[in-house]
Amino acid sequence: MNIKFKKLNKTIVKCKKCPRLINFAKKISIEKRKQNINEKYWGKPVAGFGDTNSKLMIVGLAPAAHGGTRTGRAFTGDKSGDFLFKCLYSVKISNQDFSENINDGLELNSTYITNILKCVPPGDKPMIDELNMCSKYFNKELDYQKNLKVIIALGKVAFDNCLRIYKKKFKINKKFQFKHNKKFLLPDGKILMACYHPSPRNVNTKVLTSKMVNQLLRKAKKIANF
Repeated sequence: MNIKFKKLNKTIVKCKKCPRLINFAKKISIEKRKQNINEKYWGKPVAGFGDTNSKLMIVGLAPAAHGGTRTGRAFTGDKSGDFLFKCLYSVKISNQDFSENINDGLELNSTYITNILKCVPPGDKPMIDELNMCSKYFNKELDYQKNLKVIIALGKVAFDNCLRIYKKKFKINKKFQFKHNKKFLLPDGKILMACYHPSPRNVNTKVLTSKMVNQLLRKAKKIANF
């Protein structure tokens, strides 16, 4: 990891600028989930991870209460992450088909995974001032990835908030309507791709299948040229 990202991630983990979110993460870490009662929870903001010189960025809205907030890594230790990493492995983006903890040997091929909001919000509903506060970290992640070509937004809320951040930096007049596997050209030349969120609900109801995600990931790799 390069020096800029090391410094940024340390700053993210130490951030206490949103008391509501910090207190909620601590509450989760104390109360825990029954099956994880003997584990020590991370309980802090969750930084992004992966290749810091990547061509592809995968973006969610926020870490899960008993996933990233427990393990300290986005899309790690929950059902959404389990599904996602099976897909990433099948298209050779990940070196393994699971993501369990920060010491499990996971490596990503030219890919960085992060969330727009670095802390889990109560009810999965962040407040606008929390999103505004945290957007500076996401902006830095974008700025530091000098070879970034494609951003995949997992879910409509992540998609909308990614666009909201871009609209603060650029004048965007055209309409971006969320539709799975659709791609959009951003003002800085990057491609934004929409993907249904790999939630258990979407997966169990077949709204999202591994075939659909694999097709999207292969398209993203082709566009990003890796």
